[in-house]
Amino acid sequence: MSNAVTAVSASPAANDGKSVPARLGEAFVGRLVIIIPYLWLLFFFLVPFIIVFKISLSQTAIAMPPYTPVLDFRDGISGFFAGFGELNFDNYAWLTQDALYVNAYVSSVIIAAISTLLTLLVGYPIAYGMARAPAAIRPTLLMLVILPFWTSFLIRVYAWIGILKPEGLLNQLLLSTGIISQPLIILNTYTAIFIGIVYSYLPFMVLPLYSALEKMDHSLIEAAKDLGCPPTSAFWKITFPLSLPGVIAGCLLVFIPAVGEFVIPDLLGGSQTLMIGKTLWNEFFANRDWPVSSAVAVILLLLLIVPIMLFQRAQARAQEQDR
Repeated sequence: MSNAVTAVSASPAANDGKSVPARLGEAFVGRLVIIIPYLWLLFFFLVPFIIVFKISLSQTAIAMPPYTPVLDFRDGISGFFAGFGELNFDNYAWLTQDALYVNAYVSSVIIAAISTLLTLLVGYPIAYGMARAPAAIRPTLLMLVILPFWTSFLIRVYAWIGILKPEGLLNQLLLSTGIISQPLIILNTYTAIFIGIVYSYLPFMVLPLYSALEKMDHSLIEAAKDLGCPPTSAFWKITFPLSLPGVIAGCLLVFIPAVGEFVIPDLLGGSQTLMIGKTLWNEFFANRDWPVSSAVAVILLLLLIVPIMLFQRAQARAQEQDR
């Protein structure tokens, strides 16, 4: 039996001319490439989520940290299992009873959805123009899109305060040209929030769209024109459907961080802006209610993760049906 195994392992047809250690090494490297991302998600996503979820099930206390620890291993395994009876779900019930949190979630989703739509309307023509530009200047155009990332995000948001305030650059320009007779009130409004989000997250929309549009076969458009298809119809029947993967990817990359955005609503929207990011900040730092703020964070995460998982499953089923 051992001679047969040795003969098979030594056969070039069985191992493609590679030794057993080489094949084992390649298999180990292949598995390592898969394991590393999962370990990254485990330590930097799942473990912090479990910690936050555990805090959300505790009670507020005047101590440091300001909550009563639950499911703690300091009392041993028996104490850990006994802690299940001390879990408190009142924080989640409180979120449903207080209209502040419900309105904050709804407002955040609406603002993020409108901002994502505006970013798509602005980013699609930019990406389309980049994809149709000569190949020699495409790297330069890509660099111009990525260039804002070289400056601090906070500094870029502060710059918009100088542009949008009543005595800012925008009002000075409009007043000097005679377009308006009195300064516009843009700062500390939802309009300023939309401007800040669109500006800040525009590259996240342009880059996936450009990647999808660049790979498109432009001969399809030429064939449609030869068959008498108007340019507008050719765009909606050919270009836009082929760019849908980029549209979906860009919308997700903009919508997800926009829902939990804190800096832009706080600096450009003012104190009256109601978004879940500001509510979470106030609960955590101002009220020092860590259990409630942790419950807010858990609900926010589930609000974003569940639709993404459902979308991925629907996309996987569609791909299986196409096959």
